[in-house]
Amino acid sequence: MFLKKKKSIFAYPGRIICTSFAAVILIGTFILMLPICAKNGRPTPFIDALFTATSATCVTGLIVYDTYNHWTVFGQTIILTLIQIGGLGLVTFTSFFSVMIRKRMDMRSMQLAQESINSASILDIQILLKQVVYISFSIEFIGALILSTVFIPKYGADGIFISIFLSVSAFCNAGFDILGRETPYISLCNYNDNIIVILTISLLIIIGGLGFAVWHDIIDYRRTKKMMLHTKVVLIFTVVLIVLGALFFAIFEWNNPETLAELPLFEKFTASFFQSVTTRTAGFNSVNVNSLNDMTMLLCIVLMFIGAAPGSTGGGIKLTTVSVIIMTVISVVRGKSDTIILGRKVDMHTVYKAFAVTILAGIIVLAATGIIILSTPATVIRSRLDVLFEATSAFATVGLSSGISNIIGEASKLALTATMFLGRVGPVSFIVSLAMNTRKNKQQIIPEGKIFVG
Repeated sequence: MFLKKKKSIFAYPGRIICTSFAAVILIGTFILMLPICAKNGRPTPFIDALFTATSATCVTGLIVYDTYNHWTVFGQTIILTLIQIGGLGLVTFTSFFSVMIRKRMDMRSMQLAQESINSASILDIQILLKQVVYISFSIEFIGALILSTVFIPKYGADGIFISIFLSVSAFCNAGFDILGRETPYISLCNYNDNIIVILTISLLIIIGGLGFAVWHDIIDYRRTKKMMLHTKVVLIFTVVLIVLGALFFAIFEWNNPETLAELPLFEKFTASFFQSVTTRTAGFNSVNVNSLNDMTMLLCIVLMFIGAAPGSTGGGIKLTTVSVIIMTVISVVRGKSDTIILGRKVDMHTVYKAFAVTILAGIIVLAATGIIILSTPATVIRSRLDVLFEATSAFATVGLSSGISNIIGEASKLALTATMFLGRVGPVSFIVSLAMNTRKNKQQIIPEGKIFVG
């Protein structure tokens, strides 16, 4: 009798992806701790370096230091590299280079790449890998070229690096910027009147947030004349959330003297549009987040929690998850047993996963909120809503900040760091990756029981 060989803990795609993110974060942390990375010439504390490396790799954008004023050009370059790796995924890069050097991908490698870019099929995974990397770099390059028309005339040669940094950060939905040279933590507040900057950054964020599977489907549409249900849902919900987000943001902030009230009419519309786009995924801001009304903060929390599309550079519980939950609720109200979206039935496993992702995400956000409240003096926190805002921003890898991140203690920073990591790799994927026994259980006949709900 032969004993079955026990599989390695790295035998499954989910574990490798989680481990790769953790490895990149740790390497980035130790590099950012070096004196050469900080403008003051001193080592950056471990917790702050870990927080920054996690925020960059998980394309979040929450910061404890202003990126321009604290980090040297070398440090900023390390942060930019972490953003690029985190946005596309280390597995995506390594798989792509394997394909480029004509190395044959075995079934396990293809499954790993499929999991990394959230592809529906494993058959065309090598073609899709090339598309993902080529399209990503091409869009970032075009974005940088357009932005350079604004920043090179303004900052000379420095404008080249600013344009590249902002383009990569926007496409990867990271929200980091190096505009602190104008005013620390200013982000894009000085550019509401600049349609080139606002529109370019917005388009980069939207394209990055659609997801790799959607790009592939749109590219193939001219040939197939067909579009996946997934693509239709992502495109429809993206437009709906951008329009509704901009509308409600304008309504809630129109007369707020600290945000929109003092802006000219055109800038009110550009600021509202930009905040609707960036709130779900990216984390740039063109108005003072600390001065938002409570209703606007609540709107932002909802948009951040929803996030972008699966397989994208954005975070959140994802557009498709929300669409499945909404349509399931509608089906229940109508007395139907199946979830129907655009005339197609959604399988029950997808429905269960949508509810599981949402519940786990809610638990993670609430846990992080609780830890920050318990470990931070009440005199430091302006509002409990600010803490919920910060925790949601961390989980959804958005990066908008209510000012909490740079005033909280080490325990709270570690809580947000863990929240950013879980938000990037996905709560369900992370929990599944921890499961040591992945063998399917034998089919069991379980007696049915009744339970009343609602």
